[in-house]
Amino acid sequence: MQTRARRPGVRGAAAALAVGAASLACSPVFDWRETRPEGSGTALMFPCRPVKQERTVRIGAAILPMQLHSCSAGGATFLLDTVDVADAAEVTPLLAAFRAQAAANLAGTAIEQGAFSPPGATPNPQSARVAIAGARPDGRRVVAQAAFFVKGLRLYQATVLGADDAGGREAVDTFFGAIRLP
Repeated sequence: MQTRARRPGVRGAAAALAVGAASLACSPVFDWRETRPEGSGTALMFPCRPVKQERTVRIGAAILPMQLHSCSAGGATFLLDTVDVADAAEVTPLLAAFRAQAAANLAGTAIEQGAFSPPGATPNPQSARVAIAGARPDGRRVVAQAAFFVKGLRLYQATVLGADDAGGREAVDTFFGAIRLP
């Protein structure tokens, strides 16, 4: 019986290429981690370690403190903004103003993508997922995918902001799909 000699060069090169490709796949752009940002009342996945900022903002006629949790990965910035209101009667009008202000900040128009209500959210007619195409102050094009929702007296805006398809559809869906209000 004769045995055929293998040519290690071709198969060895193919194996080395496969191992190399696998090692690249193991160094992801997005390092998804579940976080519970302090003071936000949420659990969600960020693709990087978020940092917290606080500032005062005008939403409609109200001046309110806002907490921002954000990080950047894959050419996009992932944000969660929270604002507490004092009166239940203000929730819906302020959520509508919050949505309008997001579009105005980008000098763009919001195109509603559908209702958005993560687990634990309070139903609200202004809760929605929107896409905004606009421009940065320096004129560069920017695209935002944003979700607006509420729980009780707290307003939320979750956003993926970048140039064109920054972050990619899968990253945007992962970010929004992991939001929970326990």
